[in-house]
Amino acid sequence: MQVSEHVRLPQPDLARIDIGTVLHALADPVRLRIVRMLTEAGEAACGALDLPVKPSTVTHHMRTLRESGLVEMELRGNSRVSKVRREELDQRFPGLLAAILGAPPAVTDETAGTEGRDGR
Repeated sequence: MQVSEHVRLPQPDLARIDIGTVLHALADPVRLRIVRMLTEAGEAACGALDLPVKPSTVTHHMRTLRESGLVEMELRGNSRVSKVRREELDQRFPGLLAAILGAPPAVTDETAGTEGRDGR
């Protein structure tokens, strides 16, 4: 019988993370999308995330999220499974993640239409 080992990758102590670091990580639309996806799913392997970027770019974004304290990552076999550090983040920055994840997306020309913009 073989036991599967789960190895948690190093992550920063949130007490040492500045709010600017967290906000910078969430300012990127792909990283924000990853955090939203992980929040909905609970946890997911990097390869299971449906993102419009190359796998190497997903790896970069996941590393940034982990190093900024937003995500914890665990090695499970050949997969890196990630989840949002929601409870810890809510203790460190109360309401921050809820406000960011609950904010409606910005209005774009595609979502608002363009009629009436030139005053007609």
